[in-house]
Amino acid sequence: MKSYILVLAFLVLGFNSYAQSPLKIGYVDSEVILTQFSESIKAQGDLDALTNKWSAQLDSMTLAYQQSIADYQKQVETMNEAKKTEAQQKIVKMEQEIMEFRKVKFTQGSGEIYKKQEELFSPIKAKIYAAIEKVSKEENMQFVFDKSGDIILLYADSSFDITFKVLDRLKRGN
Repeated sequence: MKSYILVLAFLVLGFNSYAQSPLKIGYVDSEVILTQFSESIKAQGDLDALTNKWSAQLDSMTLAYQQSIADYQKQVETMNEAKKTEAQQKIVKMEQEIMEFRKVKFTQGSGEIYKKQEELFSPIKAKIYAAIEKVSKEENMQFVFDKSGDIILLYADSSFDITFKVLDRLKRGN
């Protein structure tokens, strides 16, 4: 990572020395944009509601599973072999259903919640990137960094922060 930043610094300095006008760099704070852009707020609310619904289903399934285990343990001494086997199979089936539900709904990257997140946020990200591009061109900026992303700014002059201009552009709808 340090070598990446060093290469980037040399690239920027080299570009600046050959450029006819001074290099103008800006940055945004995407976390601020995502927490204040109404479309993003709505999408996050929809995603949270879905996550809460599925979490409640999972909790309900888990409680029923735990209750089945408790019931089995209370009655195991009085059950014949056929009833024991039937109860054990029911418990195993419930456990498998819980694991499958978790896998289908919540698996990192491939679960339904991650697919829904991509579905909801893809058009929002496209709007944000378009607004960043427009503002960057209007401000004659050669580079714009995301200060909340992987590239960390060690120093940022606040006069180059275009976060609220991008947010304003998004709120005006163009």
